[in-house]
Amino acid sequence: MKKNIATKILLGLSVLACSTSTYAQTVERERPAEWQQLVPGARFMDRFLAMPEGTQGKQTWGTDSVQNRYTDNGIELPDISFWGGNILQTPDKRYHLYVCGWPENSPKGHMFWSNSTVFHATSDKLTGPYHIQNSIGKGHNPEAFRLDDGRIVVYVIDGYYIATNEDSPIWYYQKFDFDPRDRPIIEGLSNLTFARRQDGSRLMVCRGGGVWISRDGISPYRQLTGKRVYPAVEGKFEDPVVWKDSLQYHLIVNDWLGRIAYYQRSKDGIHWVTEQGEAYMPGVSFHRDGEIEHWFKYERPKVFQDHNGRAIQMNFAVIDTIKWNDLPGDRHSSKNICIPLNKGILLSVLNTQPIDDSTRRIEVRIQAEPGFNPQTDIDIQSLRFGAYTEVNYGRGCLPVKTRKDGKDLIVTFDGKGSGITPDEFAPKLIGHTTKGELLFGYAYLPYVNYTPALLSARRPQYDSSQGTLKIKVENFGLSTSQPAEVEVRLNDKTIAQGTVESLEPYGVSELILPLSFHPDGDNLPYEVIIRSGGVEMERHTFLQ
Repeated sequence: MKKNIATKILLGLSVLACSTSTYAQTVERERPAEWQQLVPGARFMDRFLAMPEGTQGKQTWGTDSVQNRYTDNGIELPDISFWGGNILQTPDKRYHLYVCGWPENSPKGHMFWSNSTVFHATSDKLTGPYHIQNSIGKGHNPEAFRLDDGRIVVYVIDGYYIATNEDSPIWYYQKFDFDPRDRPIIEGLSNLTFARRQDGSRLMVCRGGGVWISRDGISPYRQLTGKRVYPAVEGKFEDPVVWKDSLQYHLIVNDWLGRIAYYQRSKDGIHWVTEQGEAYMPGVSFHRDGEIEHWFKYERPKVFQDHNGRAIQMNFAVIDTIKWNDLPGDRHSSKNICIPLNKGILLSVLNTQPIDDSTRRIEVRIQAEPGFNPQTDIDIQSLRFGAYTEVNYGRGCLPVKTRKDGKDLIVTFDGKGSGITPDEFAPKLIGHTTKGELLFGYAYLPYVNYTPALLSARRPQYDSSQGTLKIKVENFGLSTSQPAEVEVRLNDKTIAQGTVESLEPYGVSELILPLSFHPDGDNLPYEVIIRSGGVEMERHTFLQ
């Protein structure tokens, strides 16, 4: 079924591409040839499940390609064009969608989006239908999150609303403070997306791909990166969505022009790996019978997470045509849809020593959960385990034996061909159940520090009278740093060196480093390198 659905998606893309080739809203990106060799479960896109059955509208707005849609999925109204937004849940089992919209008959049609209003809508089901309860205020591209003190923040472009709880009748509009820390702000500060760190702080990714951190989610956001963390491929990137589960960070970013999204993972939120294959593309909204809702664009993705942080649903803003073709009072519009996701399984490696090419056996615990019995539900011989660079192509370690441990199952893999390197932080498993359904998951490694120190420097300040450089080094990580070496280079020459002692999380140290020679001027393009234990923690060149 999944293979047939994928074929239908690609055929649908071809039709849409042919019908819109005269517009500058799309190009057809060439996929890497190696993607043709990916196995089911390699792509994030493979995790999309069939939308639950609902009411199919008849003679509703929209092109013929979406007349088969479920009108009660997500939120849809004939007189409002919806866009963006994500979902929170309250203890009473209600779901709260914060979505923006504007009158469908607005003078500029879809281009009236800059005047949109943020609505609070609720539902008793995660997939909807959602019904508007009240409006929060003006704003676009909302993303809501809950602070540790229970207050709700609804970010919108250029500011945010805050209230005591989801149902609050009063929302206060405020502005975030941003400290770029002597680094360039990449493509401005819009379309922000947020992930909670283990201590309640927030990691934020802006549209341009810069990473920022706030101590509590509303205190100043401070930039750590000097360049985008997105994949090093051609693309017009926007719509990042970041989240964290119990193991790692996840990031999806969309090439809006090519209509391809990319999926990345990270141990610390700063250093990312990109998995092969599309994260999503037009056509991922399909019904149980394989019928596809062929929306022209899928944008502003958001995820809903379970208690382990796993994404169990993704919702999108979708539109049935090119945005500029959505005119006031016509048959085109936009809505927000909800698509369930395969959440994956919980895994942990039992080997206490780092895995390398000499490792003969790898033991993996597969955890039992409600509705999933690993001792009876898994086709053991289908399993492959190892680095994503191997497993995504059907390679990796083969299972050799199993044993029961309570309700869990421990699978022993032959260590040959794991592809696991010292940089690996979450090896991958792909297989299927005895019913042929996809199984996948990422494994915890007991010897990996998942809350590493993150040392980062400010621009060096030159004191000509003393012949020194003053450098402020901060620890944005969640564990105490080890002593680290700081090197300052100018025009490929080392001009100063020193050591920063251990820093507690959010600790700061100011170093005064003697110079080997006096530079000619200030605010020069200093390159600062921080190393600890032989590992490079940061390398950044401060531009003039």
